[in-house]
Amino acid sequence: MKQAVITGGKGSLAQAIAAALEEPGWKILTPSRAEMDVCDKMAIQRYFHSHSADLLICVAGMIYDMPLLRLTETMWDQVLTINFKGAADCARAVIPKMIENHAGHIIFISSFSALHPPVGQVAYATAKATLVGLTQDLSRAYGSFNIRINTILPGFLDTRMTATVSEKRREEILNSHILGRFNTPSAVGKFIYHLHHDLAHTSGQIFQLDSRIT
Repeated sequence: MKQAVITGGKGSLAQAIAAALEEPGWKILTPSRAEMDVCDKMAIQRYFHSHSADLLICVAGMIYDMPLLRLTETMWDQVLTINFKGAADCARAVIPKMIENHAGHIIFISSFSALHPPVGQVAYATAKATLVGLTQDLSRAYGSFNIRINTILPGFLDTRMTATVSEKRREEILNSHILGRFNTPSAVGKFIYHLHHDLAHTSGQIFQLDSRIT
């Protein structure tokens, strides 16, 4: 049986992705923070020592919307650790087994902010932008082992993480969408299913999924 591991598995987006991937022959793992803390490199290594991943989807993330001059060092480190370092450490943990199997797929969840950061989102935008570079480096480094690396920019979604966004800001974001509507977690999950199962020759790519112009 093949296995998919989704970090941040208790969040709205991760749960939607898990639901979209469920099918016979696959086991979908959504570890809680108690099972695998992405801020703890040793916890990541322990988890993947006993859990294989044919497909790894790095969804875990957090945000501090704050200008650079108001960000504390602790806030900056937390955002970089969860959004970037945790994803990189998970990839580091699963790639050796993928090399051994001569197969594997890693998908990073980045953000539109990585390409067009709004004012006041410096830490989050920086962390998500690093995933673009990570994708392009790893896809080149491990493509010869049949390991695929891709990144998705899902767009603004109605999730627990965006629940605190003000109505004014939501309207501003919505107005930047040429279709006048937001993407949905379920649509992202369906795209990931399509990317993994139907686009077997696709790697090193960055997919923007909403209707904002990049």
